[in-house]
Amino acid sequence: MSSISTHHRFRDPRSTKYDFLASVLVCCPGCEKIAHVVAGPEPAGVHDPDLFAPRRLVCRNCGAAKAWSRGGVALHRDRDEPATDPYFGVRLWLQTETRHGWVWAYNLEHLDLIRRFVQAPLREGIPWHDHGRKMTVVARLPAWMQQAKNRDEVLRAIARIHASLLRS
Repeated sequence: MSSISTHHRFRDPRSTKYDFLASVLVCCPGCEKIAHVVAGPEPAGVHDPDLFAPRRLVCRNCGAAKAWSRGGVALHRDRDEPATDPYFGVRLWLQTETRHGWVWAYNLEHLDLIRRFVQAPLREGIPWHDHGRKMTVVARLPAWMQQAKNRDEVLRAIARIHASLLRS
């Protein structure tokens, strides 16, 4: 048995950012509280769980609701600006700024994946000879988030993001 426990080891699960788009936590454009972007109603007999499936922005606080259907999806963003959701372009709830840049996530599962990667001293990526998915969430993290010298700062940022959920 290895002397390194599984708590200290991270194996890339090969998740891409597309795997976290089923439910996105955003800042409601109406009341500035937490809102959700989720899969919208699908026409009868049609099951389309892909990137371009209809979506709805729903706020339980103020009742705001918006629908998105087959428009543009903006996944690329400026690294120096706050992150937005790809469908409605509203600010993500799960984000905070550090001196190096923004730490952000679409939902808690996405944030947890980033946290597990950052806190692990041993990180196992995808082997170079593997022809599977290469551009995973953790492979695409900015270099400053991957550096051990920034581990504490990134983990503090993630803790601040978690705390923002308790204040909402």
